[in-house]
Amino acid sequence: MSQVQTTVSPIDGSVYVERAYAQEADIEARVTAAAKAQKAWAKTSLEQRKQICAAGVEAFEARSEKIAEELCWQMGRPIRYAASEVASFGFRARHMLAMADEALAEIRPLAIAGFERYIRHQPVGIVLVVAPWNYPLHTPINAIMPALLAGNSVLLKHSSQTPLCAERMVEAFTQAGMPKGVFQYLHMTHQATEALIASPNIGAVAFTGSVAAGAKIEQAAVGRFIHVGLELGGKDPSYVRADADVADAVANTADGAFFNSGQSCCGIERIYVHAAIYDEFLGQFVELVKQYKLGRSDDPETTLGPMVRPSAVAFVRGQIEAAVAQGAVAHINASDFELDQVGSGSNLAGSAYMAPQVLTQVDHTMAVMMEESFGPVVGIMKVASDAQAVALMNDSDLGLTASIFSRDISAAIVLGESLETGTVFVNRCDYLDPELAWCGVKNTGRGCTLSKLGFAAYTRPQSFHVKTS
Repeated sequence: MSQVQTTVSPIDGSVYVERAYAQEADIEARVTAAAKAQKAWAKTSLEQRKQICAAGVEAFEARSEKIAEELCWQMGRPIRYAASEVASFGFRARHMLAMADEALAEIRPLAIAGFERYIRHQPVGIVLVVAPWNYPLHTPINAIMPALLAGNSVLLKHSSQTPLCAERMVEAFTQAGMPKGVFQYLHMTHQATEALIASPNIGAVAFTGSVAAGAKIEQAAVGRFIHVGLELGGKDPSYVRADADVADAVANTADGAFFNSGQSCCGIERIYVHAAIYDEFLGQFVELVKQYKLGRSDDPETTLGPMVRPSAVAFVRGQIEAAVAQGAVAHINASDFELDQVGSGSNLAGSAYMAPQVLTQVDHTMAVMMEESFGPVVGIMKVASDAQAVALMNDSDLGLTASIFSRDISAAIVLGESLETGTVFVNRCDYLDPELAWCGVKNTGRGCTLSKLGFAAYTRPQSFHVKTS
């Protein structure tokens, strides 16, 4: 196995970053430093921890332009959108800073004469955050910020596709005065990561990634009895009711399906449209998708960048070809999407670039409607009723988010209560609200981040029962 981690840019296939993998001695040294630093960090006041973390966020944002450029080259986010993730990083972090006092406050039961009783939130020690490449800034901050505020030290293992994101975060927080050893990164192999989880040093794990990788993370933690937060796959559905604002539904679901080239765990991958407005919706949707500009991520005009790597393109194309062979109808001609830098749509084979695709005449016998695609393709099905739509939306082994578009808010909420999903959206989709719990059901994983509930994973309750008289 190579001792060097290589990041190949999807923009042009060039090697953008190389980093040596941490060896066993390096990992042990950082774990030792984290354990020692955590003891002192936990004894500092919450107010001090908040001040340092807030300064770290500001230092990170001060480098926004450079970080956005690196993000663009590492994972292919169009440069016109890249800076927005730096902004999202700060937005979420500040919400968690504002929630910390309440989330970490002592819990006081009703008073009993002669006794003092309370519950304190104690840190779990070292939190290992294993972060993904698709949203490499605002996903890990969901765990990093509450873990640090709760008095833990954090080890950040980022995707090999986005190693600079880890380095920039740690650099910014260190610059802001974070004590040495409290927040560190490690570039590790999968095997080294699993070995670290299995060791007695880690107090909690926060992982975002595929279902298969989540199973390996969970297996590595077997017998450890620690919290393992798993945010895994999504096959998120949207239902457009007969009374929906069609133009609004088209704009939202198209953005939800194709932003980040469809590489979003909460992206829209299945759309169910009531028969009464199906033709109108489909016509507007296809016309909107045809307006995307496929191109290099470093081109400010690009609205649809490359996927993360050519193998991801091959997987999605395989789903599309299989669906068409089963009777699906493809509405987008790839040759309509010109790429001066790498050729036209007819000869994109072998690159990370892929034109968007809209499929109809699809059903749940097709992999494109049942298995996570994680790419710029969406299937649209006509339905006859709300009941049929709910049944189809629930027909999945994944459940992160689901959305309903309707002018009748009350009816939409009633339908939402029947959905097997972590978050129900009404008249919007593909969004994380930092004050709401972010969680999933079924194979999407377990645990939650964000909101006041998101702090619980990184603390353990300690009860005090004091007889005073």
